[in-house]
Amino acid sequence: MVAQQAATLACLSNGRFTLGVGAGERLNEHVVGGGWPPVDARHEMLREALEIITMLWQGGYQSFRGTHFTLEDARVFDLPGDPIPLAVAVSGPESLEVALAYADELIATQPVPELIGEFRGVRGQAASACTQLPVAWAADEESALEVAHRMFRWSALGWKVQSELPNPINFDAASAHVRPEDLAADVPHGPDVGRYVDAVRSMADAGFDQLAFVQIGDDQDGFFRFWEHELQPALAEFA
Repeated sequence: MVAQQAATLACLSNGRFTLGVGAGERLNEHVVGGGWPPVDARHEMLREALEIITMLWQGGYQSFRGTHFTLEDARVFDLPGDPIPLAVAVSGPESLEVALAYADELIATQPVPELIGEFRGVRGQAASACTQLPVAWAADEESALEVAHRMFRWSALGWKVQSELPNPINFDAASAHVRPEDLAADVPHGPDVGRYVDAVRSMADAGFDQLAFVQIGDDQDGFFRFWEHELQPALAEFA
């Protein structure tokens, strides 16, 4: 299904679509009642899934019998003219192995130069590495940090915890003791453009060449004005 959906989007977008995948998180997946496997099993499942997806993208009828998935005479009938870029989320050596086997691009949320360097050492120095940066713009620092704490304090828990929690109430309970000051260093916030530039620079120094901002809170229009008039000009050196 993912292979079919990705192919359709690639066709409709004139090749502007990249499929990003990862080993998943319990919050999104336990609801279908299939259980929540340990991380080593999830990586095995991801490998098999990517093998199936790449087979289907080659065209024709394909069959596959693995430990976790079975495919019987399946075909994606409408494929784009150019190969679909595949990006794999990486957080450590095990997921890096999957990315090295299948990915054109790497996705990560932590600036770990070793992972990016090893990926490019195998996939080529031009291979893209993408990350995201949560930010909390507001006209004053105090209210910005309050919004970040109220809506994004779960980010302080780390991926090892986040991937295992099943519901929002569990995220709320697990992060109950996270203080606003615990987020201050990791979430650029408030009106000081220098904080945002420093955070982007740390990501660029780690090797990332693509970055998406995640604006925390409801004032998206305010962030876009900040982006247009202050942040984008300040980031010109990275363009």
